[in-house]
Amino acid sequence: MEKRPITAIIVGAGHRAFVYSELAKTNPELLKIVGVADPNPVRRKKAMDYFGFSEDMCFESAEILAKHGKLADAVINGTMDEQHLETAVPLLDAGYNMLLEKPFATNEDEMQQIVDAARRNNAKVMICHVLRYTPFYYMIKERVARGEIGDIINIQTSEHVSYHHLSTSYIRGKWANSDKCHTSMLLAKCCHDLDIMMWIMSETKPVAVSSFGGKYQFKPENAPEGAGTVCMKDCTLVNTCDFSTKRLYIDHPDRWSFYVWDALEGIDNPTIEDKIALMKTDNPYARCIYRCDNNVVDHQSVLVNFASGATGTHNMVGGSAEPRRNIHIIGTKGEIFGNFEESKFTVLKINPSPDAHNGECDVEEVDLKVTGDMVGAYGGHGGGDERLAEDFVKYIRGEEPSLACTSIFDSVAGHLCVYLADRSRENNGEPIKIIL
Repeated sequence: MEKRPITAIIVGAGHRAFVYSELAKTNPELLKIVGVADPNPVRRKKAMDYFGFSEDMCFESAEILAKHGKLADAVINGTMDEQHLETAVPLLDAGYNMLLEKPFATNEDEMQQIVDAARRNNAKVMICHVLRYTPFYYMIKERVARGEIGDIINIQTSEHVSYHHLSTSYIRGKWANSDKCHTSMLLAKCCHDLDIMMWIMSETKPVAVSSFGGKYQFKPENAPEGAGTVCMKDCTLVNTCDFSTKRLYIDHPDRWSFYVWDALEGIDNPTIEDKIALMKTDNPYARCIYRCDNNVVDHQSVLVNFASGATGTHNMVGGSAEPRRNIHIIGTKGEIFGNFEESKFTVLKINPSPDAHNGECDVEEVDLKVTGDMVGAYGGHGGGDERLAEDFVKYIRGEEPSLACTSIFDSVAGHLCVYLADRSRENNGEPIKIIL
C-alpha cells in the first residue's frame, strides 16, 4: 500500500478511541481521522472540531455508517465491550479494517461471530492489547523468544488493582455489574494479563483452565456503622472513609476524571461547585461503595495448563494500596522476573561456574528508567498506546508489524481462557478443557 496516511473513522468517541486517534495529531503522516460515529452529539462535535473533518462525516451509529459503504481505510472501534458485536460485524461486512478495543467480545458466541466476520471479509483486525507494546513486556518477550531462559516451565502473572481504580471502575462504574456491562472483572481488567501469558507462551497452546474467586470486601453487610447511601449527602463518614467520593474525587478532581465527570460533559469547564453538586445526586459515582449494585469479583486466581506440560497462574487482587503488575517466568536455563510499575526486570541464567553470582547464576538487572525507555505505567499503558496505533498503521499498510502485533486470530486464546476461567469459578474451580 502507498505511503499515505491511513484514513480512519472513530466509532464510539470515548476516552480510549481518542487515545489511539491521537496519533493523527502527533504523526499526521501516518494517520488521518476523517469521521466519527457516536449517538452522543456532544462527542460527535468534539471529534469533528478536534480532528477537523466536516459535519457530513458525522454519523449517529455504526449501523448508519455501514450503510454508506466504505468511506475510509479503517475504523477505530472504541465502543463499550457489549457493543462490539453490533458495531464490528456491520463495519467489517462494509469492507473496513479495524482497530478494536479489548476485550473484543463478551462471550464465546460473540467472539466467534466477530472472528467469522473478519475471516469472510479478509479484514485486518487488530485487538488493542496495549501492554504488549510497553518496553517492559516487549523486552521480556524478546528475551524469551531468543531462548535466553530455555523452554518455559512455569509463568506467573499478578495484578493488584488499586483501591481507587477498583472503586471507580468495578464497584461504582461501568464494569461493576456484569448484567449491565456483560463482562466479568477478569475479562474487563485482566484480559491484558491473560493475553500477555498467551503471548509469552505462544510456542504452545493452553489446554485446560481452573479458577477460584469471589466478592470479598465491598458488600452491604461490610458497611461501617454510620455509612449512608450517598457519600456527600447522608454519610457521617464522608471525611474519614478511605473510599468516600469526597476524598477520591472532590479532593482529587483529576483522578479518573474521564469517567467520574462524564455527566458534566455538556458543560464547558465545569467548576468544583458543579462537581460537588453532582456528588450529592444519584449519580453512580456518588454512591456509598458498600451499597452499590456491583456483582463482579474483587479477587480471582487462575491456573492454566499448557500442551507442552508447562503451567501458568494469574492472580488478580482488587483494593490494594497501590497498582502493581508482576511477572515471573521460569525456564529450563534461567528465569525472568519483574515489576511493571517500577519498570524493572531481572534475568537470571543458570551458571554453575565459581565465577557466577553466588556460584549459581548470571544476573542481569534491566532498569528501563536508566536505559531511557518509557517508564512503567506512565504515558498511557506504559507508552503502549501510541506504539500500538503506529503498529496498526503498519499492519494496514502491509508492512512488517512488530513482535507485539495481535490480529484478532491471535487474540482468541487469551479471551477463551478468560471465558472458561469464569465458568470454572462459577463451578467451584472445576477444570475445563480448552479447545482451540
